[in-house]
Amino acid sequence: MPTMSDLPNSSPTPLTIGALAKQTGVKIPTIRYYESIGLLPEAPRTGSNRRTYDSGSVRRLRFIRHARELGFEVEAIRQLLAMADDPGQPCREADLLARTHLAGIESRIARLEALRDEVRRMVEGCAQDQVRSCHVIEVLADHAHCLHDRH
Repeated sequence: MPTMSDLPNSSPTPLTIGALAKQTGVKIPTIRYYESIGLLPEAPRTGSNRRTYDSGSVRRLRFIRHARELGFEVEAIRQLLAMADDPGQPCREADLLARTHLAGIESRIARLEALRDEVRRMVEGCAQDQVRSCHVIEVLADHAHCLHDRH
């Protein structure tokens, strides 16, 4: 399995922050933020104080972006990056992080399904007559009309 350092170089020459943003699809302020919190190493500076990036930065930023797209939190990404930087270790921790993340996604989906069911039932029960007999207002005013305790 390839490590981050095994992936092909996308640019042999140093990149500006703008070029890095363009290659990775990550906005410049986000790149600066990732540097400030240590997900992306601080970039070397030119004599005119401009940041420069190499292909390793491109790979790392693409990794971060993909992990964020999959919903991983910053701290989990920090741990996954540390694992990616040490490819000889077992992947049990990466698997555990992904399984924990998956459980969180499944929990959110279940809550969203319950929420959808409640709102659907509320809307379908509305006769659209007057507010005094509006099922939407009635349900919102009294949680006892809901099917689920939590949503």
